[in-house]
Amino acid sequence: MRSRNTARALAAAAALLATLLSTTPTAAAESPGEHIANALHDSPVYVAGAYEDAVPPTRQRQLVNQITATGLPIKVVLTPLTKGDAFDGEANTLASVVHDRLGLRKFILITTDGDFTNSLNGYEWPSDTHQTHDAVAAAGFLDETREAGLADLTSKAVALVAEGNGTRVYEEAMQDLGDPPPASSPAPKQGAHSTTWTWPLLTIPLLALLTLGALLLVRRRSSRSSRSSRSGSSRTPNPRPPSPFAYPQAVFAAARTADESALRRRAEREVIALGESAQAADAANTPALGRALDAYAAAAKVLDAAQDIPDLAGVLALVTEGRDALTNTPHPLPLCFFNPLHGRATNRTTWRPLGRTARAQVATCPTCTTALRHHRAPETLTDADGMPYFEAPHEQSVWAATGYGSLLRGGDSLTERVTRGDFTRAQGGRFDTR
Repeated sequence: MRSRNTARALAAAAALLATLLSTTPTAAAESPGEHIANALHDSPVYVAGAYEDAVPPTRQRQLVNQITATGLPIKVVLTPLTKGDAFDGEANTLASVVHDRLGLRKFILITTDGDFTNSLNGYEWPSDTHQTHDAVAAAGFLDETREAGLADLTSKAVALVAEGNGTRVYEEAMQDLGDPPPASSPAPKQGAHSTTWTWPLLTIPLLALLTLGALLLVRRRSSRSSRSSRSGSSRTPNPRPPSPFAYPQAVFAAARTADESALRRRAEREVIALGESAQAADAANTPALGRALDAYAAAAKVLDAAQDIPDLAGVLALVTEGRDALTNTPHPLPLCFFNPLHGRATNRTTWRPLGRTARAQVATCPTCTTALRHHRAPETLTDADGMPYFEAPHEQSVWAATGYGSLLRGGDSLTERVTRGDFTRAQGGRFDTR
């Protein structure tokens, strides 16, 4: 009897212990960014479960061997990106988070694209030395990869990065896309399928005309308002000299307008990620930790008071300065002058606006560099009125005054400008025309 009671007591104790263990709080689950970064520590190729059929383990091992043979710090992340996920469907956000989590100074990243299911994006830190951006973009436009699966497309992107001439390959691929079909080729069939290619040809000129008309209307109203104010006043103010960075009137605003709400969420995530990285940094091994913390504080300040897309782009520029401080990157280039949403600039370009004599050295991304090289207007970030952000009077916009870092010299930084109050004073003098 005593043995049975003892056995029952032991069984009850075991059950109680199991209950207690099952209700004990577990460690917080790692975030998606941490999960990917941790996986990349073990292998340079990360493939999410949703893509394992397209890139099975055998192909993953082939990619690993291919990357190892290049001798380059290449990492591949193939994961679905959709609005509302941990990265809000943004490949740029995914790249930034993975870069911050890995903490690598030299790093090449190939990721899936958030807008196109069978497309890739390329990123490189601290600069685009291997023309990664263009190389990865070119992979999807070659004849040999047009019908390729994700594994073959990724393999081609790795090969183009290793070759180091991605810009030339990209430009040649773009030229081939614009070439007319050879005489022996059959004419395209008419019917329902032809509308897929016909409607952009019809709507793009129409949109261009509408945009030009809107710009001219804004200019005309501004001119009338200026003449009216001068005629009704006994004092005629001296006209402000034109900015050497004023954009040509005939150039259209960017075709794709960034969604402000999505950009604000992205800016919030990047500020939080910078704060976490700065908090986790070792002060002994991070000589510029103080500058990183200052950049974090400045980015948080601008984010809290941001009124429009140019302000939110300024948050991203400040976060970039903070990251550069954490990684101790020597002489880093800022974000793209024409559109900081394009990401990090890869080189400096001498730019002279049409109709102006003054020139400026501005930092440009590969896309804008190529546009300037071919005498095309770069896609530029616009304000609420649809005008290029750098046309704003410098006393009303710290971003116009600094070009998001392109126009700063002598060790000056956006962080210092915001810390000393330039952003706050610009806000006070801004005319809210929205």
